[in-house]
Amino acid sequence: MDAQQHDAQQHGPLAGFTIGVTAARRADELGALLQRRGGAVVHAPALRIVQLADDTELLSATKELIDQVPDVVVATTAIGFRGWIGAADGWGHGEELLACLRGVELLARGPKVKGAIRAAGLTEAWSPSSESMAEVLDRLLGEGVEGRRIALQLHGEPLPGFVEALRAGGADVVVVPVYRWMPPEDLAPVDRLIDATVARAVDAVTFTSAPAAASLLSRADERGRLPELLAALHHDVLAACVGPVTALPLQARGVDTVQPDRFRLGPLVQVLCTELPGRARALPVAGHRVEIRGHAVLVDGDLRPVPPAGMALLHALTRKPGWVVSRADLLRALPGSGRDEHAVETAMARLRTALGVPKLIHTVVKRGYRLALDPSADSKYADV
Repeated sequence: MDAQQHDAQQHGPLAGFTIGVTAARRADELGALLQRRGGAVVHAPALRIVQLADDTELLSATKELIDQVPDVVVATTAIGFRGWIGAADGWGHGEELLACLRGVELLARGPKVKGAIRAAGLTEAWSPSSESMAEVLDRLLGEGVEGRRIALQLHGEPLPGFVEALRAGGADVVVVPVYRWMPPEDLAPVDRLIDATVARAVDAVTFTSAPAAASLLSRADERGRLPELLAALHHDVLAACVGPVTALPLQARGVDTVQPDRFRLGPLVQVLCTELPGRARALPVAGHRVEIRGHAVLVDGDLRPVPPAGMALLHALTRKPGWVVSRADLLRALPGSGRDEHAVETAMARLRTALGVPKLIHTVVKRGYRLALDPSADSKYADV
């Protein structure tokens, strides 16, 4: 544990790992947080946001609320609420919308939304301590919604069951679709991320909205790669979601996800800082501590970047630590190497150079190669 903590301080807990980022909004912020902790980032926005000024659906919903004032307005996100007020201002309806909102029961999902409401010169009637939409729903249903007109400011992603529960209770629900999502105009980055995930060239993929998760799965399906993508996410590539709603499209496909207790970018990064190093393989080899990460190896705490072919060989060797792995088996592990076993020797030479300690891997004449596992570890790893 001490060695791991030392490595984390020296290189960052995400050093040697590659993380896919599917976010469109705040992608730079998330990418910077990951890179500051040592991670390599592959950015592939799975969505694009319809610009508010061009959003006819939002304009129509805004006019409808001004003409027929609701009893309750639920504000779900600070950026969405601010964007809505700003867009209405740009259309010349800002004052009318504020006047409308002054006369209603205004509910704020959390402290950030509360701040946005007050910055607009308004006052919220109530806000849940949990920041949970389930608590907002419980309050509304507890008060009784029969015959009440309730406006719900959405922020790009649906709220499963929320609208249906209100309508089942007799409410007239108006959805205000702030920041609607559309597929990205350039699909090439998404395709590259899908291919990298299938090839296990990324260690984790992050999702900050349910539509982004659904969009990635949909694009993989269009390309005929959905079964391969799901297999990678099931077994080798960590799916990290900012919260439970975001995770729904993945969980519907049987993909296990990790998520923070607090649904924010910072805690999401912290989850990755715990989960990815926890999944790394650490072995005592030739008197050294060797920790195998996504695209690099920590040798006694020193970070050693390793090319993809070298990582493929290393993974094949660590599946049978201390045992001889034949050149033929190693050749099969190499990506796109053909049938020439000389490719194994070339890749092995580069791997040894990258590791900086050649004696970590022994050549066994006429048989193949083996990790020089310390004798004391033989019994522990003999049946791996």
